[in-house]
Amino acid sequence: MNNKTLSPAAQHVDRKIGPFTATSIVVANMVGAGIFTTSGIMAGQLPSSGWILACWLLGGLIAIAGALSYAELATRMPQVGGEYVYLKKIYHPSIGFLTGWTSFFVGFSVPIAASAMAFSEYIFEGLQGQFLNANSGQLFFIKKGTALFLILLFTGIHYMGIKLGSKVQNFLTILKIGIVVGLAGTGIALTGGKGISAFSFVTQGESSWLAFGTAMMLVMFSYSGWNASSYIAGEMKNPRKNLPLSLVLGTSIVIILYIALNLFIFQAVSYDQAKGTIAIVERASIGAFGLWMGDALGLLISLALLSSLSAFVIIGPRVYFAMARDRLFFPFASKVHPKYKVPGRSILIQGAIALIMVLIGSFEQLLVYIGFALNIFPWLAVFGIFLARKRQIGNSNAFKVWGYPVVPGFFLVSSLFLMAVNYLNRPLESTAAVVTVLIGVPCYFIWIKRFAQQSQ
Repeated sequence: MNNKTLSPAAQHVDRKIGPFTATSIVVANMVGAGIFTTSGIMAGQLPSSGWILACWLLGGLIAIAGALSYAELATRMPQVGGEYVYLKKIYHPSIGFLTGWTSFFVGFSVPIAASAMAFSEYIFEGLQGQFLNANSGQLFFIKKGTALFLILLFTGIHYMGIKLGSKVQNFLTILKIGIVVGLAGTGIALTGGKGISAFSFVTQGESSWLAFGTAMMLVMFSYSGWNASSYIAGEMKNPRKNLPLSLVLGTSIVIILYIALNLFIFQAVSYDQAKGTIAIVERASIGAFGLWMGDALGLLISLALLSSLSAFVIIGPRVYFAMARDRLFFPFASKVHPKYKVPGRSILIQGAIALIMVLIGSFEQLLVYIGFALNIFPWLAVFGIFLARKRQIGNSNAFKVWGYPVVPGFFLVSSLFLMAVNYLNRPLESTAAVVTVLIGVPCYFIWIKRFAQQSQ
């Protein structure tokens, strides 16, 4: 089926998303598995908790710089599709295709699978400790089945329209913020309320700039999602006002939540206890509240992960929808459901890929190797601000990034440094990520040739 047969209504999405939903999508995308696992891993890399605080603050500044930069890009080109739209218009359609290509295969489907499996790990860790008595084999299949069910559930919810999806997303995001704020606030109060003094710059081991860079990669993984609402600009009410607001406000909320949660962690456990601990929040909860309550809070953390899963299900299909509308993807992905007014086919395709990823097993290495590739496209997009202004691309009345050119320049330099460190630390996975992106180049030209032949 060729896109030419699609009616305009079949390729049009309504502007129904308000600032609250847009901000909640940003928060939900950012607050995921990263914040609940990375501080313990960072403790094994850095000499003291003060350096961990510095990493979270620096990562927040990078994320804010990226959010401000994307606010200008998104209001210059306020269409559905995010980076795909910016890169296509600023550079070449092939570059836009590559970001969509990468997003389609692992950029959104892997995080959906990861969030579903992380939910299963957290919830059954707590249930196993308190109620279940399953053996390892049984628990494996229970966790897999739960993850598959969650993906099917949220794919179905967001397939049934943005109105229902927005209500679910807003509820889950409020629940997530409540859990994180409640956990951090109560924990800080019960462990003495030391405040910023909980962090120490006293060296407790050797470290290096490479270790600092590795820790920053973990931080930026946790902050990823600061650009989330830019993908839905074409469905947002008054995007020139609401899109910058959602990006900056959402990122700022997350920075505060992350600092508060780390205050709780390093008041509840010693630095030596934190080193190398992946389930660091659960360990801190046990230290602050006792074993039974710590396991119970693990169950609450699993609920917080549902917000991230839901947000990924919303965002990804908008990229495939935009690509298909430009005849750079399967034509049926550009169809909007006649009743629910969402890119329904794209939502279903994404859900199917996420299901497959859960079924084939481990996804940790996929997250590591694709992290490098996904950093390439935001870097190109932010650099595109300079080109867009020079060439007068897009709406000249768009939001202007504050502190130009320092703010986007800070993001570019910082991101380039982190990509270099990523390559030095993980050359195999980073090379594999680059190869994944490059495979999309011949695919783009094959696709173009195919549609050129169909048009004749």
